[in-house]
Amino acid sequence: MKLELIRTYFPDGTNGTIFLNGKILCYSIELPWHNNLSRISCVPEGTYELVKRYSPTHKWHLQLNNVPNRQLILIHAANDAMKELKGCIAPVSLLTAEGKGIESRIALKKINAIVFPEINQKKQVFLTIKS
Repeated sequence: MKLELIRTYFPDGTNGTIFLNGKILCYSIELPWHNNLSRISCVPEGTYELVKRYSPTHKWHLQLNNVPNRQLILIHAANDAMKELKGCIAPVSLLTAEGKGIESRIALKKINAIVFPEINQKKQVFLTIKS
């Protein structure tokens, strides 16, 4: 399975649209681009394998594997990139401003419902990020 995240960069955040088979799945928010600096930048454009991950903080979510010079880049719920993210990607149901959106938990459940069964069947899932 291949998901695609098409981004638009702004000074106060990065907004995106996540597609599956050419159809909009949801939107996304991230920190602005700051040369891939850990905890203050969105991740570089590229293709990353997604894996399931559990943490007490975020419960079940997804992690991007092999992000250059970065660790623990997650896809988890958040509605304000500058206040709630440290380099991760947050799916949202609707974009409201640069790096802001609403109903992130709903969007995360939607992604997980599609991606988790694939991973559970030992199929690879990739996310390609581009502008």
